[in-house]
Amino acid sequence: MTAPDLPDQPDPAELDAAASGPSDETGTPSREQRRERRRRRRAARVFDSSVPSPCISICQIEEASGLCIGCRRSLDEIRDWPILTAEEKRALLARLPARGS
Repeated sequence: MTAPDLPDQPDPAELDAAASGPSDETGTPSREQRRERRRRRRAARVFDSSVPSPCISICQIEEASGLCIGCRRSLDEIRDWPILTAEEKRALLARLPARGS
């Protein structure tokens, strides 16, 4: 079985050049140009997916603890999961058993 072909990630310098276009008289990029650059950089991010999520699709937050009754993560931990590094994800997974069920 072969890995699926992933689209090539654009070079950030190329994104800047593509979004540059005309600027104001001082040579400063316009607000729209800056927004477009940020949007393109955001789209070019690659998130780590090597560590599987602990989600078991029982998604309810306990009022007393503020933790999900399925995976025992807080809302902030659930929200941040996609942007955590593999090391941060493994550290969080190691803390979950101590939170009980």
